[in-house]
Amino acid sequence: MKLSIIIPFHRGTHFLEDCLASIKDQGISDFETVLVLDNITEDISQIIKEYEELNIKIVKLNGGGIKDRNFGKVENAKFLKGYSGVAAARNAGIKAAEGEYIYFLDSDDYILEGSLTYLLNAVEKEQADCAYGKKSYTWFKRKVYLASLKKEEDEEENSENSEFESEDNGSQLNKKEIRIEEELMAAFSGMEEERLRNMSRAYYNLLTSRKGLLGVSVTGLLVNRHFINQHNISFNEKYLFYSDLGFMVQVLKLARFCHKVEEAVYVKRNHNDPVHFPALKQLKTEVSFYEYMESYQEARNLAGDNQVLRNYIDKKFITSFTKTYARNIARNSNKIWRTERFQILMNAMKKLDPSIINKLKGYKRRIVKALLSGNVKKLVLYVNLHLGYNKARKIRKKWRVLSYYLYQHYFIKLPVKDDWVICESFFGKSYSDSPKYIYEYLCKNYPGKYRFIWVINKDIDIPYNPIKVKRFSIRYSYYLARCKYNIFNVRQPEWVKKREGNVFLQTWHGTPLKKLVFDQEEVMAASPLYKAQFYKQSRLWDYLISANHFSTKAFRSAFLYEKEIIEYGYPRNDLMYHPDREEIAADIKRKLNIPEGKKIILYAPTWRDDEYYGRGEYKFSLKLNLGLLKKELGDDHIVLLRTHYFIADHLDTIGVEDFAINVSKYDDITELYLISDILITDYSSVFFDYANLRRPILFYTYDLDKYRDMLRGFYLDIEKDVPGPLLFTDEEVVAAIKNIDNIIVEYKDKYDDFYEKYCSLETGHAAEMVAKRVFELE
Repeated sequence: MKLSIIIPFHRGTHFLEDCLASIKDQGISDFETVLVLDNITEDISQIIKEYEELNIKIVKLNGGGIKDRNFGKVENAKFLKGYSGVAAARNAGIKAAEGEYIYFLDSDDYILEGSLTYLLNAVEKEQADCAYGKKSYTWFKRKVYLASLKKEEDEEENSENSEFESEDNGSQLNKKEIRIEEELMAAFSGMEEERLRNMSRAYYNLLTSRKGLLGVSVTGLLVNRHFINQHNISFNEKYLFYSDLGFMVQVLKLARFCHKVEEAVYVKRNHNDPVHFPALKQLKTEVSFYEYMESYQEARNLAGDNQVLRNYIDKKFITSFTKTYARNIARNSNKIWRTERFQILMNAMKKLDPSIINKLKGYKRRIVKALLSGNVKKLVLYVNLHLGYNKARKIRKKWRVLSYYLYQHYFIKLPVKDDWVICESFFGKSYSDSPKYIYEYLCKNYPGKYRFIWVINKDIDIPYNPIKVKRFSIRYSYYLARCKYNIFNVRQPEWVKKREGNVFLQTWHGTPLKKLVFDQEEVMAASPLYKAQFYKQSRLWDYLISANHFSTKAFRSAFLYEKEIIEYGYPRNDLMYHPDREEIAADIKRKLNIPEGKKIILYAPTWRDDEYYGRGEYKFSLKLNLGLLKKELGDDHIVLLRTHYFIADHLDTIGVEDFAINVSKYDDITELYLISDILITDYSSVFFDYANLRRPILFYTYDLDKYRDMLRGFYLDIEKDVPGPLLFTDEEVVAAIKNIDNIIVEYKDKYDDFYEKYCSLETGHAAEMVAKRVFELE
C-alpha cells in the first residue's frame, strides 16, 4: 500500500465530514484512511458508511486521559474527559498504518484537490524522506472556502493584468532561508549544496516561520514510514499541547531530503466556537507553562549536536519570554510568576549560547539580562516602562485607548450611582429603537427620578434633555463605569465590567430570521471571534427582551442565555399601536417632504456577511433596479431606501432622486414603517415588526440559495412560512406591486397565522411593562 492518512478524531462530526470529503478529491487509489477514535461520544456510523470508498480503518483508543499528567483546572474541562490526546492517537495510527508513506491530517482540517498526489510524486521522484506543502488558514468550512477561492480566481481573470503571469520564484530561497543555509553550511561543511538548499527551506517552513512552539505542527507532512521506524520517531504522549515539537525536531535533524511542494495545500481551520468545540490552543490550563518548558528542553536535547537547529529552538524560547512570560512576571497577580516560574525561566536562559543573547538589542536585551542576573525588580521595572511607553503611543494614535485606560484604572473605582441610566442604540448611531421608547416612558411618567445619559455620535436634539456623550469618549467610559442601569439594543463594548449593583437590560433589535451566534456553524462576519466575544458579553446581561415565544426559544439557544427573558413585545413597536398614529404618520411625511397621494414603498434589505470592509462596516450593492421601478410605478409611488446600520456604502440614486429617497440615516425605522404602504425586504428581521401593521410585505430574495445555504441559514422555512411572495427579478417586483391587492387576498390566511405567532404579544404598552419590571416600579 502506498499511503496511510492518519486522522485523530475526538469530537466534531461537522469538521470530520469536511475532512473526509477533501480526501475524495485527491486523485489517488492505493491508500488507507486510518481514523483513530479517541473516546468519541458522537455517532459517526453514517459518516463512515458515506465515505467507505476511502478505505477507512478504525483504530480505537482506550481513553483514560493524557498519560502521567495532571492538568489541574482547565477551561472547558469536559473537552478532555477520557481524552488520550493527539500524540497517543498519532502513535496508534502509525502502529496500525500499512502504507509506504504516512500523512498527518487533523479531523478539523482539510486539503485541496490533488495535494496528496503532488506530495507522493515529489517524494518518489526525489527519493526524499518527507515532503510538505503550503498551509492556508481559514475560519470557514470547505464549501465556503472553495467558493472564496473561485471568487478570487474569477476576479484575477477579469483584472486588467490577468494576461501577465507572475514569475515563479518557487526554486529561490528568501532572505531568512538564505541565512539558515549559511548557518548550516558553517556548521556542516561537508553537506552538499542541494541538501543545504533543501533543508534550509524545510527549517524555515516547518520550524522558524511557525508562530511560537505551539505553531510547530506535523499536519500536512508526508513522511516515509520506514524512515520513522528506522529512527524510532514517535510523539511524546504526556504532552497535551506540544507533542508535535519533538517529532518535528527529529524529522528535521535526521531527514536527508524534505521537499516543499508548492501545489499541495493544507487548510488549517480555526475554531470559531470555543464554547462547544474549542481547539487545543483555545484551552487554558494551570500547567501549560510547565509543559511548554518541558517540551522546549526536550526539543533542545533531541536537536543534539545540531547547533543550528538548537539555536532556532532557543530563539523561539527567547521570543516567548520577551512577549509573554516577562509580562506575566510583571503584571500577573499570582506571585508564583515572580518566584518559582522566574527561577525556571532563569535556569533555562542560562543554558543558551551567549552569542544568541549578545545579538539581542534594546528592550529584549535588557529584560533577558535582568532575568539572567536574577533581578526580579529590575525586570518588572523594564517591562512596566515598556508597556507604559507602548500604551502612550497607542493613546497618541487613538484617543479611545485613553478612554478605556481611564475606565479600567480609575472610573470603575468610583461608586455606582443608583439613579443614573445610560442608553445606547446601534452603537451610538441613532436615537431610536427600544431604548428610545423605554427612555421616553420613564421621562414622561417619572420626571426627575433618574439621570439619563444618551450615547449619540451626532449632534441631534433629544427630548427631555439628557446628558449626551459620544461612544468611546472619556465621558462615555466615565458614565459606563458609574451608571447603575445600562440599556443597550446591541452588545456593549467587550471591555465593560459588571460591577456590584449594575443592571444590564439588553433590548436586542429584532426577531431572528437568520441564525444567530451559536446556532450558526459558520461565522462569515468580519470578526471571526464573534462567538467567543458574544459569549463573554452576554454573560453580563440581567434581562433580555423578546417580542414573542419563538424569539425566546431562539435566544436561549443562540445566546446560551439562562437569565430572565421578558416577553412583553418590543417597546419600539408601541408606536404602531399608538391611538394617534395617523396624525403622527402625517407629521413624518411632511418632515420628509413626501408628496401627498403617493403610495410609499419601503425597501429595507440587510447586509451580506461575507462582503465587508472591516469590523462593523459592510459593503452593499443595490440590486433593485430603481430606474425600472420609476418607469413603471413613478406616477403614483415613491420608494424609501433604508439599509442596515452596518452598511457603510452610500446608495446611488442619481437619475431617480424624485422617486427614491435614501432614508438610511433616518434615526427611527419604526416611524418609516408607520408611513409605508408596502415593505420590500430580503432576510432582514424588519418584516416581523412591520407585520404589526398588517400591511403587505414582498421579499426580494435574488441571492436566496447563497444566503440560506452558505452564509447564515434560517430559523424559518422562508419558502413556506413568510407572509408574502419571494421575488427574484426586478420584473417580478414590479408585477407584484402592480398586483398588490390580489397578493393581499392570496396571503391573508398565512398573514393571520404569522401575526398570531410573532405579533400577538404586542399591546402598545411594552415600554411601560419593561420599565416597571426592570426598574422595579409600582
